[in-house]
Amino acid sequence: MTSVKSVKITEVGPRDGLQNEKALIGTGTKLDFIHKLADAGLKYIEVTSFVHPKAVPQLSDALEVVRGLQPRAGVHYSALVPNLKGLERALESGIREIAVFTAASNSFTQNNINMTIQESFAAFKPVVEKALQEGLWVRGYISTAFYCPFEGKIKHESVLEVCQRLLEMGVHELSIGDTIGQAVPDDVRTTMTALLKALPLEKMAMHFHDTNGLAIENVQASLDLGLSSFDSSAGGLGGCPYAPGASGNLSTDALVHYLHAQGIETGIDASKLADASASILRVLKNTDDLVSDIGNLQYLGTPDCPPIHPSA
Repeated sequence: MTSVKSVKITEVGPRDGLQNEKALIGTGTKLDFIHKLADAGLKYIEVTSFVHPKAVPQLSDALEVVRGLQPRAGVHYSALVPNLKGLERALESGIREIAVFTAASNSFTQNNINMTIQESFAAFKPVVEKALQEGLWVRGYISTAFYCPFEGKIKHESVLEVCQRLLEMGVHELSIGDTIGQAVPDDVRTTMTALLKALPLEKMAMHFHDTNGLAIENVQASLDLGLSSFDSSAGGLGGCPYAPGASGNLSTDALVHYLHAQGIETGIDASKLADASASILRVLKNTDDLVSDIGNLQYLGTPDCPPIHPSA
């Protein structure tokens, strides 16, 4: 039985989930969704990404979204930042928490952002340095921490090396991603046991996909190790279509239900969360018929499946 009594949940739906939608969602709708999530008790919400507006049209209103946020006591809003120009826009918006991304698989970074892991570090190192100089809180996403669609199973030594380099840069939190949702509880136990021998528990978060319906079981394996920080997406929105075989993120609704059933505190009102999820799902259902009129927008990734050539 887990000794964890309370859990931190980072809600990624407003950014990770919505950017996969082909029909453009209005800024006001996004803000309504975000504020309903905050009303439900979510304290950590990733709201957008400062990628180039032409690269990801769905997130072209990043500046407007951040400026439209209602300040809430104890609520932390964050945004994904791919490079220095993206950071400049983030700083202009006034947001105080950002995330950068890399992967534990060279094949994945090569296929996804046309860089090696080493090159990805070179690209975002100045982003982290500048963000820290400006007093921002910085998170680091590590994609393909368990399996890669091109290389298969990833050695935990590779994951550890990436994590250590991020922490050496000054990143405050690491999000360990099961990008294609292939991990099983034994994988989680093996990799995370190795990582936790060298890395601080309090800096680790888990990012599961539910491709094979094992996300909740992987959460339990993480809880058993004392891990207490998880990423999830309201309504299970998002995923990584660029990675073959991937499907949606772990549902925040399912995660909260599971944790509450065990008496683990989240600070989240499940009923209000359900209302927030239902509201955005209704919008997305109503926009499905519009997709054919908009045309096929280029897919450019999620936090653990970042944009191809993420230039800003």
